[in-house]
Amino acid sequence: MSLILFAFVVRVGDGLPLSASTDFLHDKELQERKQQIKVISKSLSSLPERGTVKGNELNIHFLSSEGVSYMTVCACSLPAATAFCFLEDLRWEFTACFDNSAVALASRPYPFLEFDSTIQKLQQHYNQKGGPSLEVTLAEVQEDLRTSPPQVLTMEDVALSNGAANGHVEQTAASGQSQRLEPISAPGILSLVLNIMCAALNLIRGVHLIEYTFQDDYDGLWNVVTFLLAFLCCVCQCHLYLFHTCQKKLKSFTLLTLIILCNAFLFGLRNIWQLSFHMSVACLSTILTLHRKLLDRNMDCGV
Repeated sequence: MSLILFAFVVRVGDGLPLSASTDFLHDKELQERKQQIKVISKSLSSLPERGTVKGNELNIHFLSSEGVSYMTVCACSLPAATAFCFLEDLRWEFTACFDNSAVALASRPYPFLEFDSTIQKLQQHYNQKGGPSLEVTLAEVQEDLRTSPPQVLTMEDVALSNGAANGHVEQTAASGQSQRLEPISAPGILSLVLNIMCAALNLIRGVHLIEYTFQDDYDGLWNVVTFLLAFLCCVCQCHLYLFHTCQKKLKSFTLLTLIILCNAFLFGLRNIWQLSFHMSVACLSTILTLHRKLLDRNMDCGV
């Protein structure tokens, strides 16, 4: 039985998968470990450079260096020194093929699929020979692990690290790969159309009142300000629905509150049905904005 079952190369900053080995096993625990690697890869920026997550029969080992992390799923019987020696060799092979700029410019998952063959050869060598070809390399890794052992983590530790790194809010990718939201739904399109209609009505009424405001010695100035503020809030609601932003819930409820207050202030210039329409559109937009989630990245490790 193979001792090294899976290898994965990922960018530390945002968890973008760069390359991975191809496996044809359908072992249940292996699939679970691969799912856990997805979670770990999103938390690497807040984890130590070397770490181990132990399982029943399979362990996960990872080594991070120069913005790239090298991860592997190994049998528990494989010594940790051999596993980290494999990761060191994998690091040397990867850095010999790709420089830091190529890694930084990568914008899609698995941009270095050609490195898969290198991973397979290295993995096959370790599985057949039981270790590196140079004993001095293994001895150096063993000594290094004695002086600075890898941190043994649990998935709970990883989850806490991930929460601390993200501040418990959704984080935009710092690498330039923008986070995408779920596709716009049919109710979302309806909400956008109605919001644009409300914004246009507010703008038209506000601009129309400006002329009378100057004629009536600025008595209706606050009505103009209210109409224009309501117009801006409608535009902001459209933007909030279309694009991802931090503190989305706070911004959504702030805009909803402002729109309700504006329409309450305009009571008399609008009848009850008009006010109900504007506030209902604002409520619908808020609900749809809060329910539109981030699109999960294509992090499937089974290449």
